[in-house]
Amino acid sequence: MGVAQFFVVGILVALVLVTALSIYTAFGPPSKKLADPFEMHED
Repeated sequence: MGVAQFFVVGILVALVLVTALSIYTAFGPPSKKLADPFEMHED
């Protein structure tokens, strides 16, 4: 493999990891700590 292929594979792995971390944060156990500004606001 050439240097360019390693570079592309590295970028793809990083993108998949960031996506997985975002999904875990949004829907996993850490989501309990997220605040909902619409729920906290009263009219």
